[in-house]
Amino acid sequence: MSRIRPIPARLLILGLGAALAGAPALAGAATAPVADGAAQVHITLTGENGGACMLDYDTARAGPVTFTVSNKNATGLTEVEIQSDNRILGEKENLAPGLPPVSLTLTLGGGAYQIYCPGANREMLGFTVTGQAASAATGDAAQLLNEGTQQYAQYVVGVADAMVQAVSLLKSDIDAGDLAKARIQYQLARPFYERIESDVDGFVLPGHQITDNAGSLDYLIDMRASSLDPKVGWHGFHAIERDLFLNGAITGKTKAQAAELLANVQRLAKLTRTLSYKPEDLANGAADLLEEVQSTKISGEEEAYSHIDLVDFAGNVEGAEQAFAFLKPGLEKIDPALTARVQAEFDKVMALLDTYRDREQPGGYRLYTAALRQSDAAKLSRAIQALQEPLARVAQKVATVDQP
Repeated sequence: MSRIRPIPARLLILGLGAALAGAPALAGAATAPVADGAAQVHITLTGENGGACMLDYDTARAGPVTFTVSNKNATGLTEVEIQSDNRILGEKENLAPGLPPVSLTLTLGGGAYQIYCPGANREMLGFTVTGQAASAATGDAAQLLNEGTQQYAQYVVGVADAMVQAVSLLKSDIDAGDLAKARIQYQLARPFYERIESDVDGFVLPGHQITDNAGSLDYLIDMRASSLDPKVGWHGFHAIERDLFLNGAITGKTKAQAAELLANVQRLAKLTRTLSYKPEDLANGAADLLEEVQSTKISGEEEAYSHIDLVDFAGNVEGAEQAFAFLKPGLEKIDPALTARVQAEFDKVMALLDTYRDREQPGGYRLYTAALRQSDAAKLSRAIQALQEPLARVAQKVATVDQP
């Protein structure tokens, strides 16, 4: 998801969740109410006092917890993360003021957690979960959902392995100094990361904190020029994109960047073999991928030099659709109407994408020129918005299956 993670001065208190229990809250320490099987917690971002991040409840019972985030008027606050022991369990980004609230459902066991709001006057808020999560659901729907998560894990591994192969070919073309072939291979390599980036975001190299871009594989693989951390410098796909498409030259630095990119995607592929998922992880990840489309693909920010944003757009949508597809058999037993609606909206988006196909382009889609962006960005955004609304309801549905 590729963004700067500023290292806050307050990072030293990251692990002291209990000490943060007094973080600002709208409603004290009462336990969050439960609705539709999930505890309901609201996070509100405001522009007060330079930017405030507030919880209505800082305690919830173990089990599914739905966090609903609203940005009232905080122009400097655009991201919220739920963390535990320096790990990102879930996050919401691109939270511009005035946009509709967004939700994230996680199944949490008893213990201390942190709500991280980068840029707020108090960035780390303590959050406590009491008791133990209920035993795993065993009904037909739950079994289908669990089978789907296992199959999805295999899908992620396969995509990561394919990315390694594609980046290996890109590196070979760059090492050979073949600019034309390298440009083609860049376009062929890009979609793999876009399909699974919501699954791999948050991986941190040993010896680094979670907010340190120098250790973030997401930063090192996919950082854009628009969000560059000057302390870390530019790495990954888009540094190579700049050389191939803007500068039109392969230099020694380009070759070094390609070697580093290959090493990092190989690390990533190994890490994907260690991942396991809960059903709500798939639903939340699908929603995150669509938020990526809205924030960086439709705007043309992602591929500023190659203009293959529609290739990345399609990659994000495909990744989201795959996550939903692995949940679909179980979700049909829980809420067939919602399942049908989400699938119908996916079908509409895919049909719209088909209108932009171009066999002459290596990535298979038209270049996203300034003229095309001006004429079609609003139409593309509306199609994604129509899909986002029903898809956002899936996480709570699958997280609360068989809950009392």
